[in-house]
Amino acid sequence: MPYQTILSETDGDIAIVTLNRPEALNAFSNQLMDELTDALKKHEADDDIGCIIITGSEKAFAAGADIKEMATKTYMEVFNEQFITRNWEETTRCRKPVIAAVAGYALGGGCELALMADFIIAADNAKFGQPEITIGAMPGAGGTQRLARFIGKSKAMEMCLTGRMMDAAEAERCGLVSRIVPKGELRAEAIKTAKLIAAFSRPIVMLTKDAVNRAYELPLTEGVRFERRV
Repeated sequence: MPYQTILSETDGDIAIVTLNRPEALNAFSNQLMDELTDALKKHEADDDIGCIIITGSEKAFAAGADIKEMATKTYMEVFNEQFITRNWEETTRCRKPVIAAVAGYALGGGCELALMADFIIAADNAKFGQPEITIGAMPGAGGTQRLARFIGKSKAMEMCLTGRMMDAAEAERCGLVSRIVPKGELRAEAIKTAKLIAAFSRPIVMLTKDAVNRAYELPLTEGVRFERRV
């Protein structure tokens, strides 16, 4: 069955998943999250794929949860259905490297999805933010945790408590993104980087990804021991 809210394609040894709800600035619906999860699982299981890119449009990577869809549900329906969050951690469970190629707005859940990737390449028009506070909510997909780990408590607290957006230049200075490229070059640069990674030994790439991720979870001495063991 073809996807309706994303585009999923392969280019040799890499996969590209594009969020495709332009009328809603790629806001997350249950359908989009289900389709994104399905695509990631398929690319994870495909031995020909060595790296995955998640991207959106030049105007918006993703503008967070679909408030219009959420407004049609009661609180208990949102809670019981785990609205847009039931498959939320699939990106972090992927053993293959995942690159977020971000142009335009990455807000709320969009920012959180980008943070779940292994690293972010940003267009020069990218804007990141956790504006949930402005609608009487709080980040619900790891934003309070990952953002603080990426950019430190003070800036993360300010963004979450004020809804302030961070532009690409500030995001690069803070270490939120790995580098900035011109908007029109984002896709090509992400593909170039993904193909570079995919050309390396797959087991070594996955072990390296795992080891770097453990730096955020283990004390230094335990992390070094893990690195030596693998």
